Amino acid sequence: MTATSEQHAALRIASGSKPFVEPLRLGERLKQIRLANQWTLEDVSQRTGLARSTLSKIENDQVSPTFSVVQKLTTGLNIDLPQLLTPPKRERYTMGRRDLTRKGKGQLHPTPTYEHELLGHQLAQKRMIPFKTIVRARSFDEYHQWVRHDGEEFLMVLHGDIMLYTEFYAPLVLAEGDSIYFDSDMGHALVSTSQDDAVVLSVCTRGDAA
Repeated sequence: MTATSEQHAALRIASGSKPFVEPLRLGERLKQIRLANQWTLEDVSQRTGLARSTLSKIENDQVSPTFSVVQKLTTGLNIDLPQLLTPPKRERYTMGRRDLTRKGKGQLHPTPTYEHELLGHQLAQKRMIPFKTIVRARSFDEYHQWVRHDGEEFLMVLHGDIMLYTEFYAPLVLAEGDSIYFDSDMGHALVSTSQDDAVVLSVCTRGDAA
């Protein structure tokens, strides 16, 4: 097996009797690997030839393993060095949030050019902002300045046709069912071109959600 740059770095750190990769929480990672395989300390001891007391001290960060100990771990557990050096994964907890918006029950925000209906508006601190928009504007001249906001935006035409004006591109015709994804800090504006006012669905990311 060809040594990677990560392995070479680890070998340099392990020179002499200095503690091996102490900042990498190796003990926590070892315990994670052991539990994932449903091994007891005795199982790992038999596989590696290391005493249970030594393994317990490593897992509890009471000692820092030398390179020879790490070699016994990787050989006995049949894993490579990068696997052992990978930072342990943190458990993720979900809050299980949800916010139902019934048809026509979104939060309305009318403007001279758009009529926005915010969806999922009761949910705070969300990373995406979904809304349905009736496009009232019929000419680009109705906009006094570009619309722009931080983040990114996905837009789909639900009804009618629109002309999408953007700061760096030629105007683009979008028909019912068409969609587009763009950086929303780029100036943009929508104009209805169908007989009825077009309706679009947009999902914006928050600028601070990256």
